[in-house]
Amino acid sequence: MFDCDGLLMDTEPCWTVAETAVFAARGLPYGLAEKARFIGKSVPATVALMAEIFGEVGTEAAIEAEVLSTIEDVIAREAQPMPGALELVAALRGRLPIAVASNSPRAVLDVALARAELADAFGAVVAADEVAVPKPGPDLYLAACERLGVDAARSLAFEDTTTGVAAARAAGMAVVGVPSLDPAGFPADVVLASLADPAVLAWARSL
Repeated sequence: MFDCDGLLMDTEPCWTVAETAVFAARGLPYGLAEKARFIGKSVPATVALMAEIFGEVGTEAAIEAEVLSTIEDVIAREAQPMPGALELVAALRGRLPIAVASNSPRAVLDVALARAELADAFGAVVAADEVAVPKPGPDLYLAACERLGVDAARSLAFEDTTTGVAAARAAGMAVVGVPSLDPAGFPADVVLASLADPAVLAWARSL
């Protein structure tokens, strides 16, 4: 099971561009401190936090439309696969059931996977707006397992944020971490610098 943003696709810079634009439209700065508050969050959680910061509580629907329109355009133009992502998916495809469980809404997730030419690579793709509780709740991973017909306790999640790790843990899954931010103390079972790690690709190709 794979997260998408920051794990399969390098969309975090795209989110930074989009979030910076939304902040700038209100004359507000967006730097590392702000980014740390948003990374890994679902869109509803992102929008709720923005509404609070902007003093625009009650206008969440308008903020969400603004954010989604901006991010879809940026991802479609600029997002790139993370190192090793395409190779790892290709190595696993046909050997094991594989899925994507993403905290992005379906529209954004579809744009990202299409940009990487991965739209047809997975047996299941689950987006945040298709479950009751997104990450850090377990719903996304449990839904992906159900669609694949596999046991969560025998499944492996690849995640880049502590929010995603918490979701996978709550679902009862083992976790490989490829941290987007500081790797020190990252709470995964195995922590890698990149999906291009030769040991991971060798493992995938040996199955």
